[in-house]
Amino acid sequence: MRSAASSLRRVPPDLLTDALKDTIRDAYNAIVENKGLSPRWGQRQMIAEIANTLARIPESGESRGEQPAVCVIEAGTGTGKTIAYAVAAIPMARSRNKRLVVATATIALQEQFINKDLPDIRQSSGLDFSFALAKGRRRYICLSKLDRLMASGHEESSLLPLYPDEMHAPAAADAAPVYESMLTALGRGEWDGDRDNWPDAVAEEVWYGVTTDHSQCSGRRCPNISQCSFFRARDALQNADIIVTNHDLALSDLALGGGAILPAPEDSIYVFDEGHHLPDKALAHFSTFCRLHTTASWLGDSRKLLAQAAPALAPVQGVDRLLQALPGQMEEAAASLQVAEQVVAALFDPEDVDAGSDDQQLRFPHGVVPQELRPVAATLAGQFDQLAGGLGRLEGLLEESLDDDFAGLDKAELETWHINIGGMLARAEGALALWREYAVSGEDEVPPKARWITLLNSAGQYGFDLRCSPVLAADILQDCLWTRAAGVIVTSATITALGSFERFILHAGAPREASYKVVASPFNYANASFRVPPMDCDPGNAAAHTDALIAQLPDILDRDEGSLVLFSSRRQMLDVYQGLNGEFGGGILLQGDYSKQEILRRHRAAIDGGAGSVIFGLASFAEGVDLPGDYCRHVVIAKIPFAVPDSPLEASLAEWVEAQGRNPFMEISVPDAALRLVQASGRLLRTEDDSGRVTLMDRRILTRRYGRAILDSLPPFRRELG
Repeated sequence: MRSAASSLRRVPPDLLTDALKDTIRDAYNAIVENKGLSPRWGQRQMIAEIANTLARIPESGESRGEQPAVCVIEAGTGTGKTIAYAVAAIPMARSRNKRLVVATATIALQEQFINKDLPDIRQSSGLDFSFALAKGRRRYICLSKLDRLMASGHEESSLLPLYPDEMHAPAAADAAPVYESMLTALGRGEWDGDRDNWPDAVAEEVWYGVTTDHSQCSGRRCPNISQCSFFRARDALQNADIIVTNHDLALSDLALGGGAILPAPEDSIYVFDEGHHLPDKALAHFSTFCRLHTTASWLGDSRKLLAQAAPALAPVQGVDRLLQALPGQMEEAAASLQVAEQVVAALFDPEDVDAGSDDQQLRFPHGVVPQELRPVAATLAGQFDQLAGGLGRLEGLLEESLDDDFAGLDKAELETWHINIGGMLARAEGALALWREYAVSGEDEVPPKARWITLLNSAGQYGFDLRCSPVLAADILQDCLWTRAAGVIVTSATITALGSFERFILHAGAPREASYKVVASPFNYANASFRVPPMDCDPGNAAAHTDALIAQLPDILDRDEGSLVLFSSRRQMLDVYQGLNGEFGGGILLQGDYSKQEILRRHRAAIDGGAGSVIFGLASFAEGVDLPGDYCRHVVIAKIPFAVPDSPLEASLAEWVEAQGRNPFMEISVPDAALRLVQASGRLLRTEDDSGRVTLMDRRILTRRYGRAILDSLPPFRRELG
């Protein structure tokens, strides 16, 4: 225990008070003693680093110092980072009068933290704190929508779907029994309206019909507000010391300016667990898109629906003028979309369009919008700006009217129209954001944005999907997170690439003045080997490499143990599976044949029954899969996991780096591949007692110039390099 105390004492005395040091030390010692754990050096390092970092948060009324309260910690598997960041961050947040927001990468990790980890830490540490779970509106049922569906007898609803092209309405026979069961369970108090607490699986289209988002929610004006599952859960956040959420909701809140659902960034200390996902998650929240044909169809549906609105909304003062103007604006926008479709079609090879060939992408070099597309994009940007303005004013009038109480106004019908108009506004704003990105040349952007169009083919019917995305999340996170949050802790087992944090700094824009630390895993890597077998080919010759895998895997894999074979290409995975031709007697579980969870269940059941089992999987099995002990004694990696070359984001970033005279392969592709290889290798050792082997079927790690750097970035396995 003395080591933990001495680690904290090394922190400069002006940053941490003795009382805080004692609180953190006592909490850690209590957990170790009460849970019968062995103190871990890595945990002590993390505790000291986090406490030191968060002590930079200024007292109320003071200005920020030169060094931000941001730290990025790579903590190897088995470090026990949850205990470490909780023990350090909870007392520090309280001392600075801040709320602690812990964001995990997935809902499963979020629920483990709230249902198991935090109660356990509170009970064993002596720390007194409260916590609550934060989820987005989409995870909760909307009583207003459910009421309307039940009242309509599950026939055609008066609600306009937000994205009917992406989510079709469910069949009444499928949805009605589910909705009735949900209403009964709510009435009896047997269910809290949280999708994750519903006892049965719910089809996506069935759930989509009875949930909502912020654009369609009337908030505190809703007549069902007192029973609203989302707002009940949100109210529980108001006084919680710790709010547990996921990356998506944390970033959604930041994208809305902060403080919409979660506490304001300035009042929050964020912990991003599995934080290597943070840059990619941020890009997804700030990208824009518009699908031409279906957006035009949606405008037509909206125009027809608005024609029905006038009688119902007549008592609302000021809506007449808007309801007269909006249909015409929608018609003009739909006509412009048809013009845009013709312009876009001309950018593709006519034979591909006419033949209805498979989906294909057209990426604009350096993100520069073709000259012929800019005028129609500017027209559409203006039209959707006008349309969004009108819908926004109409929504505002309806919102105000929900508070009024006068004869002639049917509140239930008014709320239905408020939901519909809110949905229209959200989609109009989404289209506006896309067309603004295409109305400019894009020539002076640094870094450039990725802009691309996908020619979609569905049963011979083609359509066009336009996209725009930043290639780096650096500026985004700089504006909404790093410079605004009171403090930020980013931690994961895999953040560095090639032994450096440079990749994360490039993609996430984390301040260089922040604290960066690598905490080694407590696992004994001498219990495992890393092997590169002799091969007379490498993946550069895809056909020969596939043949070599088919020939060598029967000798490499032990049929009596648990193994995981990871591929970078679905085609190669299928070719190898078919080429083995029953070699393993049905003992291979192929990704795509079952759900991921079902594959893992079957695999564990086979091992528990004394048989062997082999999983063939892609990237989703290379991360977040936990198969300890006998469940995985061998990880085979088909090749170094370089990124798919046709990704528009990857291509645009590489193009920008190359334009600056730098080497995108060495700066981006190699570090990315090294990180993915470490993640894949990490599937082997999951506990301190695990042992086994990792086999890489790619001799480029030995023969190419970049191979040594990748090899040296791997955990210190025993090496068997053939």
